[in-house]
Amino acid sequence: MSISKVTLPLLCGAQFLVVLDATIVAVALPDIRAALGFASAAGLQWVISAYTLTFGGLLVAAGRLGDVAGRRRLFAAGVSGFGAASLACALAPSPALLVAARAAQGVAAAVQTPAALALLTAAFPRPDERRRAVGWWTAAAAGGGASGWVLGGVLVEALGWPAVFLVNVPLCAAGAVAGARALPRDEPRDRRGGLRGLDLRGAVTVTAGLSLLVLSLTRIEAAGPGDPVALGTLAAAVAALALFARIERRAAAPILPPWTLRRPAFVTAAGAAAVLTAATTPAMFLAILYQQDVLGRPPLEAGLWCVPFNLAVIAGSLLGPRLRLRPRAAMSGGLVLVAAGAGTLAAQTPAALPAGFLLMGGGLGVAAVASTASGTAALGDGEQGVASGVLNAAAQVGTAVGVAFVITLAAATSARAGLAAAAALALLAAFAVTNRRSRRTVAS
Repeated sequence: MSISKVTLPLLCGAQFLVVLDATIVAVALPDIRAALGFASAAGLQWVISAYTLTFGGLLVAAGRLGDVAGRRRLFAAGVSGFGAASLACALAPSPALLVAARAAQGVAAAVQTPAALALLTAAFPRPDERRRAVGWWTAAAAGGGASGWVLGGVLVEALGWPAVFLVNVPLCAAGAVAGARALPRDEPRDRRGGLRGLDLRGAVTVTAGLSLLVLSLTRIEAAGPGDPVALGTLAAAVAALALFARIERRAAAPILPPWTLRRPAFVTAAGAAAVLTAATTPAMFLAILYQQDVLGRPPLEAGLWCVPFNLAVIAGSLLGPRLRLRPRAAMSGGLVLVAAGAGTLAAQTPAALPAGFLLMGGGLGVAAVASTASGTAALGDGEQGVASGVLNAAAQVGTAVGVAFVITLAAATSARAGLAAAAALALLAAFAVTNRRSRRTVAS
């Protein structure tokens, strides 16, 4: 079978699906809350956060696991596990079981994603082919995140909230079969230390630290910033993240190798990936709530109003590389557009929605392709598992922390304040990328 006809669509489709599941549930949240009896909006947030935190927290370790155990094998295990966890989500009878199943989905997504990107880069060794392949991959990821807002509304209104999870099951089954037939067998690139070489302590502590951070933010939303439980949870989060940093300095095979932080292009790409999702996901979440709670639009109508965002993301992903901008220019320019879009949505009027969606979606597409291409190019062929893990982890952690912070701010003040914060975050990141480039130019 031809690589271009089978491998690229298969791997891009798998990426579309795992990113889709970070957003497709958002439109279904009111129905999920009514059906399962979630006690509060803060608790309901964990339907999103349980997925994004396990996904982001385990990605780098999973990238290392692919180098040890083989990427084709990891991809198959991830796809199969994702389908099984999706079925468990659809059948969950209680809030606790749904959140647990969402966490299991995140684990499976973390196993699958870095293996898929590493297989993709290996299948396209020529730089020009690899750039195009990474462009399609990033377009699939960005399109998946954007499409969740529309597809979620369609499925909820037509079939009910379990459908947003059940749709994954046949797709994962088909992907597992196609992968077994189409993907080339690969040998593990690095057997040093075997499975014992994996930095499981690092993976556990970073996931725990980020989970505690999100929990502290949701507790602040419910009980205020002076709440003892919120402050204690925040202190525990800081302690866990400090322990993670200590573990990484001493680990034989750290999940975040210190040398990655000495590659300026890679650090910039990972930071841009985190800020993009931290700004756009909560902004879209607030836009969905505005449509349903203020304008009274049903899920399907609210989702369809997000179509301009979907189209702009895809257009930005495909057209951005054709502009032939330097990666830093593309990232900073895209972030400025994201800031403009979130700022436009802060007007909280029906007329502002399409313009805000177009600006924010276009900026996300352009900047996401640039950050992925720049980040993978900054590391060698034997380091693509780590590159994929870190870049995708940055995006997922950005989603979890961004949603927790912006939604908490919006609940404490107003949706306008939350959207303004998202815009400010993107604008500051754009300035940081540009300013860093300027300092490097002057120094040279």
